[in-house]
Amino acid sequence: MGQSDIEDRLKMKKVEMEHLVQFNELLRYVFQVTNQDLQEVGYEEGEIEQAKRPVLKQADVLGWFDGDKLVSQLAVYPLKVNIHGVIYDMGGVTGVGTYPEYANFGLMHQLMRQSLKDMRDRKQTVSYLFPYSIPYYRRKGWEIISDMMTFSIKDTQLPNLVQVSGMVERTDIYHPDIKLTYDRFARENHAAMIRDELSWEEYFRWEKEELTAGIYYNANHEPLGFVFYWIADDIFYMKEMIYLTEEARSGLWNFISAHFSMVTDVKGRTYTNEPIAYLLEDSEIVETIQPYYMARIVDVEGFLEKYPFRFSEGEAAFHFVVQDPLLEWNQGVFTISFENGQKKITKEAAGPAITVDIKALTTLLFSYKRPSYLAKIGRIQADKRAIQLLEKLIPTETAYFSDYF
Repeated sequence: MGQSDIEDRLKMKKVEMEHLVQFNELLRYVFQVTNQDLQEVGYEEGEIEQAKRPVLKQADVLGWFDGDKLVSQLAVYPLKVNIHGVIYDMGGVTGVGTYPEYANFGLMHQLMRQSLKDMRDRKQTVSYLFPYSIPYYRRKGWEIISDMMTFSIKDTQLPNLVQVSGMVERTDIYHPDIKLTYDRFARENHAAMIRDELSWEEYFRWEKEELTAGIYYNANHEPLGFVFYWIADDIFYMKEMIYLTEEARSGLWNFISAHFSMVTDVKGRTYTNEPIAYLLEDSEIVETIQPYYMARIVDVEGFLEKYPFRFSEGEAAFHFVVQDPLLEWNQGVFTISFENGQKKITKEAAGPAITVDIKALTTLLFSYKRPSYLAKIGRIQADKRAIQLLEKLIPTETAYFSDYF
């Protein structure tokens, strides 16, 4: 049987609840998830299918079928993120996989293009994903927009106690003050997820350890921060620390330092590109940084319409000349002008030109890299005047994204 015979049998269609078992089997095959792996994170046989049921209900899942057999799939979660203070609808790409015998048919390329078209129709002007292959997703127009930093601190390097007005209370991880505090944090921090119930479920889904939460309350018993952690083999493991004020940060570190007699090391993760070493009196700690999440602008015009450029009255117009290897509606000229306090997006060139591909445009507008740096390394082409204008107009906040889906 030749490739053309197989291609004739293949059909792209929506993956429905009736395909739940096949959806899960394909995921487990592609990501090499064994029964032992599932048991280690607390799943009994058959439970993972039930856990994924709400995902299939709420996500938009497309697949290729060979007859009745699901052979390739891609899921998009309907999510929301904060981009420089503006809440955007975001399509979270996950569950990407194809059985190896159906590789090299171009199935995933077509699934991605159709999924991006569907995102645009749903006004999801941006997409996030966790890359299992950065080069592959770069070829499809995604680019890195956030980092994850891991650190290791010896017990002797823990910060000294700082006087604060409140204290930390230990709770389970589902305490309502945690969601309240995180929501405030996410609405104040660029690129963060606005978590709904499905997002919280995904956040905790693959935890292998039993987490505890410590919530910092100020003198008025207002929750201002929290830490998720577990202790094993004399090590304090920090999954994530969130704080709204410096007082809360100090209070949470007071709590961690209080474990001095119980642990030999503190190991943790942060999700900005700001090292924590500077905040410690003994800064000689081990820190590593690695790319974390990628993003892609799905609809350039729709994204720019909401984007909070830091313009002032009478600001000069400029235009992007965008190249996109996958989406024709993102190709061409997008002029941004500011008149009477209003931003206007048009398709006729005006002002200085900035030539950029969709990847560099994404990392630029997410402030992962600054305009002058991207120009220096040849990722954008523009004259000095245009680069200076971009430096002024694009916000400087770096991305914070700690979720995984």
